[in-house]
Amino acid sequence: MSPYADTSLLISYYINDSNSVRAQAVLHATTDPVPFTGLHRLEMRNALALGVFRRILTPAQVSAAWSDVERDLQSGQLIPRPVNWIPVYRAAAQWAALHSPRIGCRSLDVLHVTLAKKLNASAFFTLDERQKSLAIVLGLAVKP
Repeated sequence: MSPYADTSLLISYYINDSNSVRAQAVLHATTDPVPFTGLHRLEMRNALALGVFRRILTPAQVSAAWSDVERDLQSGQLIPRPVNWIPVYRAAAQWAALHSPRIGCRSLDVLHVTLAKKLNASAFFTLDERQKSLAIVLGLAVKP
């Protein structure tokens, strides 16, 4: 299996929240490495920083979470994947025009599903219902 995890699932994996048990179950069930793109890096850094701003997270929690991400990058559980963004944006724009009027996806949701398709993922890991709907429409197996 070639999995792809959206950022919200990864955040729940690395930070203890209401979705952590589900996120951990999904990622522990796969032995295959999970791609980690520049989009993941940006969204994770920003989500963690917003957690500090909102006083949901402490700087120490953010530092620990990022250390865990770095550990998983070094161990190969997460695999850095460079992305040619031009075809991703083109496909995302087409799929947004076709499917967002019915599903209500946000731009980043469409980008994640498009990345999964462009990286030839066989499974899409998400806790987001709109991403899940789009991924299914585009032929990806979705977990959980």
